[in-house]
Amino acid sequence: GKLTLVVRSEGETLKRYVHIASGNYNPTTSCTYTDLGMFTVDEAIGRDATELFNYLTGFSRQKDYRKLIVAPVNLRDHLNSLFDREIEHQRAGRPAHIIAKFNRLADLQIIQKLYEVSQAGVQVELIVRGICMLRPGVRGLSENITVRSVVGRFLEHSRVFYFANGGDDDLYIGSADWMTRNLKQRIEVVAPVKETGAKRYLKEVLLDAYLGDTWKARELQ
Repeated sequence: GKLTLVVRSEGETLKRYVHIASGNYNPTTSCTYTDLGMFTVDEAIGRDATELFNYLTGFSRQKDYRKLIVAPVNLRDHLNSLFDREIEHQRAGRPAHIIAKFNRLADLQIIQKLYEVSQAGVQVELIVRGICMLRPGVRGLSENITVRSVVGRFLEHSRVFYFANGGDDDLYIGSADWMTRNLKQRIEVVAPVKETGAKRYLKEVLLDAYLGDTWKARELQ
């Protein structure tokens, strides 16, 4: 995970400032990558970040987080529940749609779940920079899934996950690719984006630019 926590004494209280990033805190790669970061004073995220660092240092065995989604603790289960929620919206006739941008897709359980989502009729648009073991457009299996790769002047490194959620758009950013090592073997952090302007930017500017690109994009057949 790419996470910074600053705990600051302000008057009589302690205030937590959290930065959650999709990119490495590395001065060399930051010159060649495009990335996303969120700076927040959200109290629940601050408490989660504190408990995550306690978990990393061995002072806690935290399993339940308020807002952060953490691998290997609960990321896989949480993704599955988000997929199932889109299936339920689709079956009820409500808006259902998944757009996900990340670097690699190589986890067989997630791929199988995405096939299930597609078979339920949910449109899935994946923007995968590199490795992708999912086969899109296969009749009866993945005909509602498209996969495109965009690599431009700066190496695309951001991870964004969008769920239509019945019309109440749900957006996340974080450090995790959909690979077994990211879900099971590494510490990764994914965070919800709740601020309206930030959500609109991620969906209508960033994701829509990738989906509308006709210059650098390659589509997986």
